[in-house]
Amino acid sequence: MMKQFLYLFIYIALTSCATTRSGYVSTADGGRLYYEERGKGQPILLLHGHSLDRRMWDTQWRPLSRHYHVVRMDFRGYGRSSEQREDLQMTHADDVLTVMDSLGLAKAHVVGLSMGAFVAGDLLAMHPERLLSCTMASGGIRSTPGPSTPMDSAESAKRDHEIAALKEKGVEQMKREWTEQLISSGGSQRERMRPALTQMINDWSAWQPLHKEVRLFYAREAWQRLQERGTVSVPTLFLRGESDLKGKTFSPREAKHLSNSRIVVLPDCGHMMNMERPKDFNRSILEFLSSCPVQ
Repeated sequence: MMKQFLYLFIYIALTSCATTRSGYVSTADGGRLYYEERGKGQPILLLHGHSLDRRMWDTQWRPLSRHYHVVRMDFRGYGRSSEQREDLQMTHADDVLTVMDSLGLAKAHVVGLSMGAFVAGDLLAMHPERLLSCTMASGGIRSTPGPSTPMDSAESAKRDHEIAALKEKGVEQMKREWTEQLISSGGSQRERMRPALTQMINDWSAWQPLHKEVRLFYAREAWQRLQERGTVSVPTLFLRGESDLKGKTFSPREAKHLSNSRIVVLPDCGHMMNMERPKDFNRSILEFLSSCPVQ
């Protein structure tokens, strides 16, 4: 009887770890953020790229959740989360903190790729106390204006021109060109990404290129804050795909303000390295996380 009880307990524990849980978090300004979580242990937040959604992490979802409590979310304006608004100033970094607070995560390992890396960089600079570690893949802190710099008339006119040009071209044509651009950045295994990338980009509403977005990233303000801090001790991993670098030397400017950082270049892959070379990407992430101090 005791042995049966033990087997039942182990089964429940294992199945609960393997179950994906999902829900919505409400923001103070009326937004809704969709998230999924899986596994147990230290939390990892996966932050997706522009035009994509949480599904870009499908090849990391189960491997990482064997060791960690993995959370992936859709940024506002993507996937199942609510749309953005031209008249509402918000940032993706603040939305991430809202999700963390709602799930009771005082700190987390943050892994972002491309646009997700912009957000990870914002969090590293603005709120290092909330990070167990930071991984910026195919991106870093942006050099664009932050939320405290409103759009001026020249920028507004430029956006009007860009939106008109896009409408003339057609959103579907833009999506096809963008898909090919992402795939062409890759190496010999780039075609393996095509079905998943095509599906996500086809599902994408394309609201962002058709509207005047607010300042979604702290960007220059984050860079200034990082410089003011002097040195940040959060363990940080910079990941790049060899093909994406196009022969250039990779030397992230953020590294000089970090006391514990490392750089990894994955061979024979490009911008979407987690989808193109998932085993190499996962190994790099797990090796990095295993080296981080336990908190």
